[in-house]
Amino acid sequence: MKKMGMLALLVMVLAAAAWWWNGNRKPAEPQYRTVTADRGDIVAEVSANGTLNPVTLVNVGTQVSGTVRRIEADFNQQVKAGQVLAELDPALFKAALAQSTANLANAQAQLDLAEANAVRMQTLFRQEYVSRQELDQTTAARAQAAAQVRLARAQVTRDQTNLGFSIIRSPVDGTVINRQIDVGQTVAASFQTPTLFQIGKDLTQMQIDSTVSEADIGQIKVGQPVKFRVDAFPDTEYSGAVRQVRLNATTQQNVVTYNVVVNVANPDLALMPGMTANLQVLVDTRRNVLRVPTTALRFRPPAGSTGEEGGKIRGAAVYRLVDGKPVRVAVKIGISDKAYTQIVDGKLESGEAVIVADLAARKDNGGMPRGRLF
Repeated sequence: MKKMGMLALLVMVLAAAAWWWNGNRKPAEPQYRTVTADRGDIVAEVSANGTLNPVTLVNVGTQVSGTVRRIEADFNQQVKAGQVLAELDPALFKAALAQSTANLANAQAQLDLAEANAVRMQTLFRQEYVSRQELDQTTAARAQAAAQVRLARAQVTRDQTNLGFSIIRSPVDGTVINRQIDVGQTVAASFQTPTLFQIGKDLTQMQIDSTVSEADIGQIKVGQPVKFRVDAFPDTEYSGAVRQVRLNATTQQNVVTYNVVVNVANPDLALMPGMTANLQVLVDTRRNVLRVPTTALRFRPPAGSTGEEGGKIRGAAVYRLVDGKPVRVAVKIGISDKAYTQIVDGKLESGEAVIVADLAARKDNGGMPRGRLF
């Protein structure tokens, strides 16, 4: 018990000594890291993400329903306009055409008979063997028969067209990007045209569909150069140009973005549809301008070290070290590339040092809290 009491007393004495030393030691003198303002180039860029797509992507569908009989085109295949891609079973379409053709023949026979009756009735009417009413009835019957022939011909044309639709052809020259059918599959075109193939018209010319936040969209203009990378080739930097800034905004979780379309040349076909692109849009360039590290604009000295009231200073500023104390210099800033910011106006010259960090504050933060005993 005596040993335990002595141990507890020793711990309390050490804790009290540590508390007294920490509470009465002098705070570290301010030590600042400075960087020299200089003249150089600043390239302002807007970062965005997007997806590579063909400039023209054609969805090939069918206007008739049926069962897939054969497939003549597969993924990645080059196709020409008019080339057969697939065929639906034509049996039902051929049967319908045969029926409508027979109906047309029957309607034509009825018309021939009606015309013969009309000729005979005209002769009998002139000889006053029949009445005007009987003549009119015969004339009307001939007109009805002629209408039935026209109706039957229209049905034949319709069935011929449907039979033609059973053969799916490519509407453009291009590459098959996607195939969504297999042999034996039933496709239904009752309510909307189903997509059977997707064809990229020309993969040597691609586009990036990117999203840019509303905070940055005001800087984006048609024709601005773009550089980007894709995950498949991280060491290769590609280039392009802004083709279109679309006005239609997209809002997700209260975040508003706009679609920016970027033209990209793809002569070697290395870039593939669907790849993710991390791009930088060059929005402005300034040559040989006065600049400071952006961290210098974020620096604020400890309270009381400058004699200024903290929290009431407005506007951009940097701090110079004069006689060991930070002195505020108000500046007007221009463009920024995140690392450097342009100084447009202010009492700052190239070659003058500006403060970017308080080294003493960092060291002091690593010590024990003062004046507290646990």
